[in-house]
Amino acid sequence: MRIAIAEDSTLLREGIVQLLGAEGHEVVASVADADALMSALALEEPDLVIVDVRMPPDFVDEGIRAALRIRREHPSVAVLVLSQHVERRYASELLLDGRGGVGYLLKDRVSDIAGFLDAIVRVAEGGVAFDPEVIRRLIADRSGPDQGVGDLSDRESAVLELMAEGHSNAAIAERLFVSQSGVEKHINTIFTKLGLAAGSGVNRRVLAVLAHLDHAD
Repeated sequence: MRIAIAEDSTLLREGIVQLLGAEGHEVVASVADADALMSALALEEPDLVIVDVRMPPDFVDEGIRAALRIRREHPSVAVLVLSQHVERRYASELLLDGRGGVGYLLKDRVSDIAGFLDAIVRVAEGGVAFDPEVIRRLIADRSGPDQGVGDLSDRESAVLELMAEGHSNAAIAERLFVSQSGVEKHINTIFTKLGLAAGSGVNRRVLAVLAHLDHAD
């Protein structure tokens, strides 16, 4: 996988570069600010961009604004945002634009190397990887649909809860001691009960997670 990184902390940036290289990924750009990232994308279009939220010169929202710009101008490039903070407005735009290939993780999760690497692959393949804390904070600003959650069976509720924690179908199957095809059937039933029709142009997995968190809030 070809990856570009924008992170002003040299220590963290170089650590991620070494980690990705050890996993066989190619880092095509490693920069410290959003302008340098956009310049790099003009020359090399990677599969995935990893970007910090707050970077030079003002350390406000330069990185997250670059992430949204990349989503608009380079729709084939997946975006994984790393931050010590939850920027509600911008995170909500990333989450609810109806497409996959996007993630928003808090930096303290990077210490979970296996989880971080899994998130990179999931996002690059068109999935989503949002830190549960990011989603929970977004719920305070959202009054989205929660109807149907109460109609789920105990097993369907367990599957949905694990989806909310960011687990893949395979990981859910392992935790619940069921087959992966069984998990897929449960998820399709969840989508039906929540009224999330296929082909609606939105990421149904994300909306199902939001419905779960709305209900639990």
